[in-house]
Amino acid sequence: MPSMLDVVVVGAGPNGLTAAVELARRGYSVELYEARDAVGGGARTEELTLPGFRHDPCSAVHPFGAGSPAFNGMPLSRYGLEWLHPELPMAHPFPDGTAAVLAHSVGETAASLGSWDAGAYRRLIAPFIGHWDTLAADFLRPPWLGLPRDPARFAHFALLGPQPVALLSRRFRDPKARALIAGLGGHAIASPRSLTTGGQAVMFALAAHVHGWPVARGGSQGISDALAGYLRALGGTIHTGVTVKRLDELPPARAYVFDTSPTALSRIAGLGSAYDHFRYGPGVFKIDYALSGPVPWTAKEARRAGTVHVGPSAQEIGTALKRAVRGLPPDVPFLITTQPTVVDPSRAPEGKHTFWAYGHVPHGWTGDGTEVIERQIERFAPGFRDLVLARAVAGPPELADRNANYIGGDIACGAFDGLQSVLRPKLARVPYATAHPAVFLCSSATSPGPGVHGMCGHHAARAVWRRLRAADGS
Repeated sequence: MPSMLDVVVVGAGPNGLTAAVELARRGYSVELYEARDAVGGGARTEELTLPGFRHDPCSAVHPFGAGSPAFNGMPLSRYGLEWLHPELPMAHPFPDGTAAVLAHSVGETAASLGSWDAGAYRRLIAPFIGHWDTLAADFLRPPWLGLPRDPARFAHFALLGPQPVALLSRRFRDPKARALIAGLGGHAIASPRSLTTGGQAVMFALAAHVHGWPVARGGSQGISDALAGYLRALGGTIHTGVTVKRLDELPPARAYVFDTSPTALSRIAGLGSAYDHFRYGPGVFKIDYALSGPVPWTAKEARRAGTVHVGPSAQEIGTALKRAVRGLPPDVPFLITTQPTVVDPSRAPEGKHTFWAYGHVPHGWTGDGTEVIERQIERFAPGFRDLVLARAVAGPPELADRNANYIGGDIACGAFDGLQSVLRPKLARVPYATAHPAVFLCSSATSPGPGVHGMCGHHAARAVWRRLRAADGS
C-alpha cells in the first residue's frame, strides 16, 4: 500500500494553493486535486471572446493581493508573478465629465473630493498610513485568533470597521465624495446599511495608497501559476481534471483541506447539516468585452484608471445594491469595471483592449442584464457600444458553472454582510476546523473572506499544522 500523505487539498483556487504551499514549506507531503483542467479558481485567465484577447473570468484587479501578508512571504516573482500598476488605481466618473479618484497618494485623492471633504478624507485615512503591514495582518484574520500586532491602531480601526458605509459616507458633504466612498463599500456586495461595509471601504482605500490596485501581467492566471510553480518546487503534486465526490475517493492522508463552498464540503465529507445555516448572498451579472479601442470615458481621469466605478451617487449605488439583496432585478446598476489593457497591452492584439463590467443581481437570477449594464456604461462613455467586437456574458448560472464555489452567482462564496462578514462560516474558535478532526475548510467562506489574498488558506494551513504537530507530540 502507498504510504499515507500528510495533507490532501481539494480545490486549486488561491486559498487552496496558498494552504498547500504553506504546508509544503513546513515539510509536509502535499497533494492537490482540482476539478478543472487548470489551477486558478477565481484567479484564472482565458480567451473568452476572440483569439488573442485574454480575459479574467472573475477577479482581475487585486487591491489586497500585492499587500497580502501570505503572498509577501513567498518568492512568487521567481515563478513569474509581476504586478503592474495603472496610473490611477480607481476613478469614479460623474455625468458632468468630472471624476473623483482613488490615487496612489492621499493628497491627490483628497484634492479630487473638494476642499472641505479633502480634510475629512485625510482625517479618516491618516491614522493608518504607514501601518499597512500590521493593520493587514490584524484585519485579514479572525479577530479573536491571537493578539493584534498593533493593539492601539487595531482598537482605533475596531471603532471604525463595523460601521455601515452609509454611515461612514456622512462624514463627507459633497455628493461626489459620498459616491466614491459608497462605491468602495459596494465591493462587499451588501446593503450599504450592512455592518462592516464601512471598514471594507477604508481598507480598499488604504490598499490603494500603500500597494495600489494592481493587475498581474498577462492576467490573474499569473498569480495562480506562480503559486502552483512554487508548490511544485517544494515537492507538492497537483492533479487537475479530477472531480472529488466523496472523501474516500482521495488518497489516505492525515489531513484534508477544502477550498470549496461549505455546501460542497458537507456533501463530500459527510458532515450532514453542519453548514445549513450558512447564507449565500446576491449574485453578479458579468460581461467580458473585446474592444476595438479604449473605453471612451467622458471623464479623462477614468481613461487612466485600472478600475472604474459607475454609479453617480451614493443613493443610486445604494438602491442598486438593495435591489439585489431584496431579490429584485437590476434597473440602474452600480457597476464595477476593469480595463487591464491600460497598463497591460499583452492582454489583447495591438491597438485592441479588454474590459469587463459587472452589476449586482439577485441570487440565482436567470435574466439578461446586458442592456441595463451597457446603457449605464454609455451614460459615462458615449459610443462604447460602437467599440464592441465581441462579448462573453455570464449571469449567476454561468458563473456557478465556471466555479462551483459561486453558488447562485455569489462570487464571495457566502453572503458578506452583518455578522457573517466576520463569523465565517460559523461561530467557532477555529473557523477552519470542522466536526471531522481531519477535515478543514480554507475557501473564501472562511475568515477573512473574499479576495485574491490567500489569507483564508494561510490561516487554515496554520490550523492544520497545529493539529498535526499536536498529533506528533511536538
